[in-house]
Amino acid sequence: MKNTKYLGAVVYGMAALAAVAVALGIAPAGNAGDAAAGKTVYNNKCQICHGANGEGATGYAKAMGLQPARLSSDQVQKKTDAELKKIIEEGSGKMKPVKGLSEIDIANVIAYVRTLAKK
Repeated sequence: MKNTKYLGAVVYGMAALAAVAVALGIAPAGNAGDAAAGKTVYNNKCQICHGANGEGATGYAKAMGLQPARLSSDQVQKKTDAELKKIIEEGSGKMKPVKGLSEIDIANVIAYVRTLAKK
């Protein structure tokens, strides 16, 4: 009986920690995102302004008077995943929030953006 109560308390505690992590936008280590799937989402939602390779100098962006960030830059790559998630969800400067993305899509796009880091 004691073991059952202890196990129940452990499970409850782990569930509470997971809920806090989700609320803070901290992805569990096993949910880091799939860069290949992120590239597909990126191509559909981000490429028009940020460019095929994240260079941020597309004709569309220039025509709209935008200067998207170079996604390979230290300025972008030094941001935490939570910071990038917030930018995607809420926008930043002239960048509007990206609509229609699931939590998994966002994690995948962030994983893809990490592959664009300067080598």
